[in-house]
Amino acid sequence: MSPHNAVKHGADVLSLVAFDRGREKHAGGGAPNAGRDHPSWPRTSARVKRQSRAGQLRGFRQHFYRQAVDAQAGQPLRVLAYSLVPSPRARPDEDWGTLQAEADQLGYAIAARLHDVAVPVTTTCFPVSSASQGVYTPPWDRPGWREAERQLREGLADGVLVLDRHNISSDDDEYHAVIKHLGEHCRAFLHLVISEEPVAPT
Repeated sequence: MSPHNAVKHGADVLSLVAFDRGREKHAGGGAPNAGRDHPSWPRTSARVKRQSRAGQLRGFRQHFYRQAVDAQAGQPLRVLAYSLVPSPRARPDEDWGTLQAEADQLGYAIAARLHDVAVPVTTTCFPVSSASQGVYTPPWDRPGWREAERQLREGLADGVLVLDRHNISSDDDEYHAVIKHLGEHCRAFLHLVISEEPVAPT
């Protein structure tokens, strides 16, 4: 079709096309807000997004758990009890009691107990605003966690049992990477006593 025979659309038609395209991309549901020159939809709240991400991470973690259960074919799963304590003076004894109770309830056999100490704030030079309770150390930089990975790779255990995800990482992407590494490279799973919860806004 030549440019001379093309149907000419006015600005109103084009704005309706743009409106429909925007509506197709919108995944949050609901109706557009009225009273503006251009239609808009309510934003998905940060809390809903965090809950959605927590659900995805839980599902991803449980995927590797199911693989471990299938591989064991009815044999008890062996786990490493892991704890991250807030200071060198703190002892993980309370965590051990909780982790042992969880293992007993689920029929896990605890193969070893490992823990790391969070780095205290006083040993660093961060501005006050960027450091609240402690300086975070990624799991792979912690000696206890590295030992856990070594034992998992050598087949001495099938998974790691921890109190909650914050013993591993509060960062979603980093936490996801740890689950993936355990599942794909160590053929192991991560079990939480307290399931994933949305991270509180900072």
